[in-house]
Amino acid sequence: MNVLQVSAEIFPLLKTGGLADIAGALPVALKAAGCDVRVLLPGFTPIMGDLQSSSVLAELTAPWGERVLLRKGVLGTPGLAAYVIDAPALYCRPGTPYEDAQRRPFHDNHRRFALLGWVAARLACGLDAHWQPEVVHSHDWHAALTPAYLAYGPAQGRQVASVYTVHNLAYQGVFAPSHFFDLGLPNAAFSVNGLEFHGQLSFMKAGLYYADHITTVSPTYAREIQTPEQGCGLDGLLRSRAHDLSGILNAVDEAVWNPATDSAIAHPFDAKTPAGKTRCKGALQLELGLDARGKAPLFGVVSRLTEQKGLHLVMAVLDELIARGGQMVVLGTGDAALEAAFKTRAAAHPQAVSVRIGYDEAFAHRIFAATDVTLVPSRFEPCGLTQMYGLKYGSLPLVHRVGGLADTVVDCALENLADGTANGFVFDDFTPEALARAMRRALALYERKSEWRSVRQRAMAQPLGWDKAAAQYVALYQRLLG
Repeated sequence: MNVLQVSAEIFPLLKTGGLADIAGALPVALKAAGCDVRVLLPGFTPIMGDLQSSSVLAELTAPWGERVLLRKGVLGTPGLAAYVIDAPALYCRPGTPYEDAQRRPFHDNHRRFALLGWVAARLACGLDAHWQPEVVHSHDWHAALTPAYLAYGPAQGRQVASVYTVHNLAYQGVFAPSHFFDLGLPNAAFSVNGLEFHGQLSFMKAGLYYADHITTVSPTYAREIQTPEQGCGLDGLLRSRAHDLSGILNAVDEAVWNPATDSAIAHPFDAKTPAGKTRCKGALQLELGLDARGKAPLFGVVSRLTEQKGLHLVMAVLDELIARGGQMVVLGTGDAALEAAFKTRAAAHPQAVSVRIGYDEAFAHRIFAATDVTLVPSRFEPCGLTQMYGLKYGSLPLVHRVGGLADTVVDCALENLADGTANGFVFDDFTPEALARAMRRALALYERKSEWRSVRQRAMAQPLGWDKAAAQYVALYQRLLG
């Protein structure tokens, strides 16, 4: 089965969040399951730099008249056959893939990412004479126009099944309606039954409306986004497509996230021989200038620093954690006010709190390897990979019961401890008080060393790899083609 995966990022070449991890791991898992997988990506500088055996497949004129090249080759680092859109004027810019150095969205983002979906549809319609996808699987708003271009494309394009995955419904790719005329879609596409969204142009809505099937990244989130509370204005459309919507839980790339083989950490360990984790903790405390107390419970935050991620709740309970002898290390970037608040608290308690603004992949691995608890108190969380990385590294997750967090973390309540299902700490109300109670449960269990070790060992031993998810995607593709 030929499968084209379409995304804006791919780990380890370009990453701003969990999307890149999935875009890098899922094609490899699908290949292992027997699919012939290729990826389509924008030609951002790190991606162009990794493209090997490159040749020009086609010179194309975008719907708004710009000339671009489509290259065909192999991404050397992930080892994947790839198509890359070579358009330096669109993709080779300072800043992130989506924003300039001042964190302002690029004015032509609608063109930059419409091109991704437009090229995907051209490939689906036979642009490469030697390989044509049977399934086109596009990810998040950046690739969400793919199903729309397929719907209005040549007749042979309609024989290709389209799957659209929502990674986070809150980020929708909404643009001014005047930009519609750049897209090359017929006027009929700008309607309630199409891209129009409260008078604006929504890429996300295009994916939700035109795809043959919609997936999202956890079963619970698939249910949540059909409600007004978490539907972000699209819950009605999602309810109308409930029979074409499923949640497939994300997974962990165990070739990258494995404490027994992780080159980013100084002392390897696994579930049965956890001594290296103790040494990792001491090494991180020394590196960050924290009080080198092995018995101090060390909490970790690796996250965007935003209200959605519940970091204001963490600020509210941080003094209590310090008073109870705990420590915290924070890695992330986001809201300026939250960044400043965390830095202020670290300056006031340098032996208990360490904060690093930005993102550092290797440092994130060291945090998971060293910490006892991983904090993920998100207001909403489509899937979350952070809590799964915590599980793999024996850093028990403390989470809000939403989305994929609810699907992966079982609270250390007495009955769950008794039946061996407990692997972390869960709270229900999105309040500082509820988080504080869960934190106290974590601290209480931490003092019961034998039980803590048992829970940690079970957490680390549970399977979190991509085999199961890949099998579900393959079954979905087969059903659509059948």
